[in-house]
Amino acid sequence: MASADDVEKKYDLITSRLQEVLGGTQLKSILAEGRAPRCYWGTAPTGRPHIGYFVPLIKIADFLRAGVEVKILLADVHAFLDNLKAPLDLVTHRTKYYECILRTVFASLGIPTSKLTFVKGSDYQLGKDYTLDVYKLSTLVTEHDAKKAGAEVVKQVESPLLSGLLYPGLQALDEQYLDVDFQFGGVDQRKIFTFAELYLPRLGYSKRAHLMNPMVPGLMGGKMSASDPDSKIDFLDPPEVVKRKIKKAFCEEGNVSENGLLAFVEAVLIPVSQLRLERLRGEGGFDAQEGAGSQKPFVADDAPEGTVFTITREKGGGPSHYQNYQELKDDFAAKKIHPGDLKASVRDSIISLLEPIQATFLANEEWKQIEQLAYPNLSAKPEPQKKKKASGSLTFEKVYHPPPPGKGKNVQLPSQSTT
Repeated sequence: MASADDVEKKYDLITSRLQEVLGGTQLKSILAEGRAPRCYWGTAPTGRPHIGYFVPLIKIADFLRAGVEVKILLADVHAFLDNLKAPLDLVTHRTKYYECILRTVFASLGIPTSKLTFVKGSDYQLGKDYTLDVYKLSTLVTEHDAKKAGAEVVKQVESPLLSGLLYPGLQALDEQYLDVDFQFGGVDQRKIFTFAELYLPRLGYSKRAHLMNPMVPGLMGGKMSASDPDSKIDFLDPPEVVKRKIKKAFCEEGNVSENGLLAFVEAVLIPVSQLRLERLRGEGGFDAQEGAGSQKPFVADDAPEGTVFTITREKGGGPSHYQNYQELKDDFAAKKIHPGDLKASVRDSIISLLEPIQATFLANEEWKQIEQLAYPNLSAKPEPQKKKKASGSLTFEKVYHPPPPGKGKNVQLPSQSTT
């Protein structure tokens, strides 16, 4: 049995920065037993992963520090079922790409991947028992409930395919077949989580807890969208692209409610800075040398003790140092921080975050080949193929034959006169 103080300490670390927790009492009971909780976080390998993924990945670092056993589900079957966002051949390549990028991001954050278990959905979701449970679930779930559960996650179309209705049921069954105590995901997954809490017990399985992180808005203030490249920054976007996208980002002076840059500072940059500061102090459970690339916190060298983020001013004036996000938010709301200075600080921090990830990609020929297969350039013109001449076949030389008299293009017609 664990002490009450140890339970509270681990629970606070596990649930910090989350937007919502369903089943917190259940999670505390597991911690009180002295047992390591087991969780999974899943991602469907469809579009290119973007920096919004930093939000759950940094949270997973907290789970590991609290002793949670974490499984990463590469949900390839889900990716195919989601209204055919990607055909099967592309899903195969994208699954490999996602694993490469996720392992590299974890390494860049100093999170040892040896503490994680990567699982591919098709390794167990095509099995006899799982398939039978899908059929059993289909006898219990109404079309209305299935459609409602996937409304925030599954691509919504005018005439939904049956595959999209299966999606929430499979995600619920994953909790049982991955043998976890809780599932972790974005708050956009909430309807699927409550769906799982309702239907798993009807199959005779236990109800799991669900932990949800907030969704970070895109650079233009709305949701990060694959259909709007300027709303997000991909992990492999080079510095000049990052600069261009940050420059175009919506950042109205004093506006803190629709500011994707401020939200990214709160959800990613400050937590990363805190993680690095703890590591420098020998805290946090991870070795200071484990992170790839620069592990410098996003603070100025002369920042006072306790600073977690520094805003530098490009047009004069001294830097502003912040010990928490609320201080930064209040200053921006009071128009003490110019949008240009916020953009510059966020831009430089993101470029620094992405540098070790991109360096690993450029040095890995296999990963580069996987990337080309996973996301082929559809606008590239195919090279003209030369016609192969079968051996032994007859060939004929094309010979020009002039047209007969009076039939060519430049024939002068006789003039006609009236009488």
